[in-house]
Amino acid sequence: MGIAVADRNLMYLIKTFNKIAPEGLARFPETHYRYGDNYTGEDAILVRSANLLDYPFPKNLVAISRAGAGVNNIPVDRCSQAGVAVFSTPGANANAVKELVLCAMLMGSRDVTGAIRWVRRQAAAGVEVSSVVERGKSAFIGPELYRKTLGIIGLGAIGSLVANTAIALGMEVYGYDPFLSVDAALRLDHHIHVVTDLKELYRRSDYITIHVHFNEDTRHMIDEEAIEAMKPGVRFINLARGEIVDDKAMLSALDNGRVSVYITDFPTNQLLTSPHVIAMPHLGASTPESEKNCAVMAVEELKDYLENGNIRNSVNMPAVSMERSGAMRICVIHRNIPSMLANITALLSKDGVNVENLSNKSRGDYAYTMVDMAAAVDQSVIEHLQTLSNVIRVRVIA
Repeated sequence: MGIAVADRNLMYLIKTFNKIAPEGLARFPETHYRYGDNYTGEDAILVRSANLLDYPFPKNLVAISRAGAGVNNIPVDRCSQAGVAVFSTPGANANAVKELVLCAMLMGSRDVTGAIRWVRRQAAAGVEVSSVVERGKSAFIGPELYRKTLGIIGLGAIGSLVANTAIALGMEVYGYDPFLSVDAALRLDHHIHVVTDLKELYRRSDYITIHVHFNEDTRHMIDEEAIEAMKPGVRFINLARGEIVDDKAMLSALDNGRVSVYITDFPTNQLLTSPHVIAMPHLGASTPESEKNCAVMAVEELKDYLENGNIRNSVNMPAVSMERSGAMRICVIHRNIPSMLANITALLSKDGVNVENLSNKSRGDYAYTMVDMAAAVDQSVIEHLQTLSNVIRVRVIA
């Protein structure tokens, strides 16, 4: 049974989890929005990394927007079944992660962190540091990035930025992305080799960085077999998600020298047993610029959905955007099965009101239909619509 949510033209309640950058929250007009972490019965949620997997949904909840790219802290399947749109902010933190990838490549090449620790140990031992640096520095020698080959798995917002920057540094770049979009392809420098065989990237690359979403298809994507296909001595960077790499396989490869160094943003006690692991505490998007960009984007996506029904950057619903026309907009989340669109429009036309505009898109098992009516539709029609078989949620925006 669907749920009709009429535009009350009063106040939307937004529950916040974590600290959301004030530049984003300032985008909510005070006349129509209240936000904070103490609300119940909220219409929408703004979140960063807080775990919502077991969070009970209030009846009014229609959307969750994450100020970040990954959504593994959100129960996406449960949201889809309840007609809750889930948004993320792809690209908002891309530059921050790109810069950390460059830092990771340099640290992995020159053992900068080890060298810094060594210098401090000399001073702590009472040695005159300036007298020993020339003798000691040879232990930290490492290769330059110039004219080396970088392999990039995933050429989305982050991967494409890394690729173009690596070209500017004089590196040879190979990229792999079976889901490469037209927009992403147009962003790539023409010197980048886009390959369709991941093993070719493995075979050629001195450095590999991975930028894919974590899901069951990418869990342990980098396993023993993948590592065995890589160039001996490769330096591997993972700032995407820890679970994408099989830690046991990686540690074994570090022990036998197949992988020279593993730089990750997702430390575990097991990984830290290896001296060849450089681990950081999930610093990828930890810049004030990134937090601001993510918050602003997350808020704007929520506002557009709440006020206009438009869907941009949703991870569980199709992208649908339509200019407003007519007197009433009706938004329907429903199952993606035959005849649903015909059933919806037939029911709406019973009231004798013309359809001014319509948009319908599907994504997997779910579909989304927006209909602009020339005049307000009788409430009984809306009530009938929300009881239509396979309709999950109905929203009316006046």
